[in-house]
Amino acid sequence: MNYHDYIWDLGGTLLDNYEMSTQAFVKTLADFGQQASHDEVYEKLKESTDAAIAQFIPNQPQFLKDYKTLEADYLKTPVLFAGASDVLQAIVASGGRNFLVSHRNKQVLDILEKTKVLPYFTEVVTSESGFARKPNPESMLYLKEKYNIEQALVIGDREIDKEAGQAAGFDTLLVDGKKSLLEIVK
Repeated sequence: MNYHDYIWDLGGTLLDNYEMSTQAFVKTLADFGQQASHDEVYEKLKESTDAAIAQFIPNQPQFLKDYKTLEADYLKTPVLFAGASDVLQAIVASGGRNFLVSHRNKQVLDILEKTKVLPYFTEVVTSESGFARKPNPESMLYLKEKYNIEQALVIGDREIDKEAGQAAGFDTLLVDGKKSLLEIVK
């Protein structure tokens, strides 16, 4: 491994959640009498949940709650991207450390536990940790200071991951889920 410390995003990076989230969003839209194409919702969710709601159902305050409830149900059987578990394990086996920074709540811990990768993380930062959302680098600066991280690779699937990592002084890598993480993370 080329780095000692790796800071991961979860959704769209380690966890193949966009498909499940899209299905839950489209189903919830239908429950509210609205329609949108799967592909349009998928692309907008990759931007953010707020962006998708603003585009497809902006004036329905109950939608977010209903969608998140259904999404949590869909995520009860989480699926990691190819190579995710192997690369996390390889990092730890080589003496490195993995960290995770997610906008999700403590549900992240359940997902990591169910996918059997929680033991590979030194620390998991969730929305309940109280830090500003990415692209603000606050959570990464916290990890940098707490663990004396001098050089790290931040791995995510969106520009906000890259921006936060760079603002914290780290190298960054954007992934798209098309190649095994074991092939591209060094």
